[in-house]
Amino acid sequence: MSNPTQLRYSKEHEWLSPAEDGVATVGITSHAADALGDVVYVQLPEVGDTVTAGESCGELESTKSVSDLYSPVTGEVVEANQDVVDDPALVNSAPFEGGWLFKVRLAGEPDDLLSADEYTAFTAG
Repeated sequence: MSNPTQLRYSKEHEWLSPAEDGVATVGITSHAADALGDVVYVQLPEVGDTVTAGESCGELESTKSVSDLYSPVTGEVVEANQDVVDDPALVNSAPFEGGWLFKVRLAGEPDDLLSADEYTAFTAG
């Protein structure tokens, strides 16, 4: 699965949508979903929580391992995807669509995220 070009990517394998009215959507990439295996449990930050770029803000548990979820940006969580909590397999089946994780009101513009091409090169290494 190719990485959508309109998104930006972290080296921790999260993606960030372009902000609309200061709010951006966060998810994990198909590369990360494939590496995790079948996701069976998702713990997301709660609405009102403050997340900090590069810091853990949740957890993804798969049949293989438990991995921290890192926020690619700093800001306030304004929505968590309850569908993913109820059906964690969405992370695997639709990581860029229905499997998004949370929405965050940005505290500033992220400056260290990768383009789709940069992320593809990063994961190919």
